[in-house]
Amino acid sequence: MTGRSLVAARLAGIVVLSAGLALLDASGQAFWQGLVINLAIFLILVVALNLSSGFTGVFSLGHIGFMALGAYISAILTLPLREKGDFLPNLPSWLAGVHLDQRVGVLPLGFFLATIIAAVLVSGIAWVVGRVLMRLSGHFVAVATLGFLVIVRVVLFNADAFTRGSRTFSNVTPYTNLWWAWSWALLAIYVAWRLKRSPYGRDMLAQREDRVAAQAVGIRVMEPRLLAFVVGAFFSAVAGSIYAHFVTSFSPTVFYFDLTFRVITMLVIGGMGSVSGSVIGAVLIIVVTEGLRRIEDATLLYGLSQIILAVIFLLIIVFRREGLLGQRELSLDRWIARRAPRPVEQNVPPPA
Repeated sequence: MTGRSLVAARLAGIVVLSAGLALLDASGQAFWQGLVINLAIFLILVVALNLSSGFTGVFSLGHIGFMALGAYISAILTLPLREKGDFLPNLPSWLAGVHLDQRVGVLPLGFFLATIIAAVLVSGIAWVVGRVLMRLSGHFVAVATLGFLVIVRVVLFNADAFTRGSRTFSNVTPYTNLWWAWSWALLAIYVAWRLKRSPYGRDMLAQREDRVAAQAVGIRVMEPRLLAFVVGAFFSAVAGSIYAHFVTSFSPTVFYFDLTFRVITMLVIGGMGSVSGSVIGAVLIIVVTEGLRRIEDATLLYGLSQIILAVIFLLIIVFRREGLLGQRELSLDRWIARRAPRPVEQNVPPPA
């Protein structure tokens, strides 16, 4: 296929997705809209975790901590002044007067700025933490990142002036919609896909397979690991901001083991190191979970969905440890090229 044909095919895919979102948005089906927004949030989280755990092999259990920080920072920034004064009366003066609740027409510009600010601040924290943790490997880094998640949880519980502690943080403006969620999801997928094919991505995959051999041929280890960790933290914070402005009420208990292992299950089932696998794993788990939830409601066998998901996870680990796709990618270009009509060869007589 020509370059123009490939660009046209990709644009067609975006148009089809946009049309589907427009139809869902116009339908007024709040349940299905919420389900699709949740899918976008999980897509961002799985892709973000894949950047670190899949591309570099540095298995992180702390990325939900970055999501929690992004949720709280963005929610504090977008609270209107009146709600902030009543709801968080003990905020420092330099923060109490900040309210990014401005709109430009129908565009919530303040929400966008709050999301960017939260993601950048969380990326800075990830850079500081990663300078230490990315020197570790194997189960050592898994335990260390889990310790980071525990630290974030303790800080959120005790920073009562900022987070209300163990009480529910509510009154968040519901800015998140289908378009915001899926715009960020597509951006996260594109960034991960481009990063995998960049020189940094090749360094990530090489040192993942054999760190000593990679260092022996001059491949860097610390820089690509740190880059993957920071970019993953950026998008985890974005997912936190989208989540906070979707549910509008949350507490530190949300961002802990249950959410962590759900994201890990999506990543492992899809395939660590595969961007396509991240998408497939997230879609599969969301669909299976929703189907099992309906079965639970009909049979009153509550907890059945967790048991079945755990069994699926164990079967994948035992019989297909690399996941459904492993490190392979589903290529839309190749799929289209195979189905595109081939040009008819014409028999041109040779010159006399």
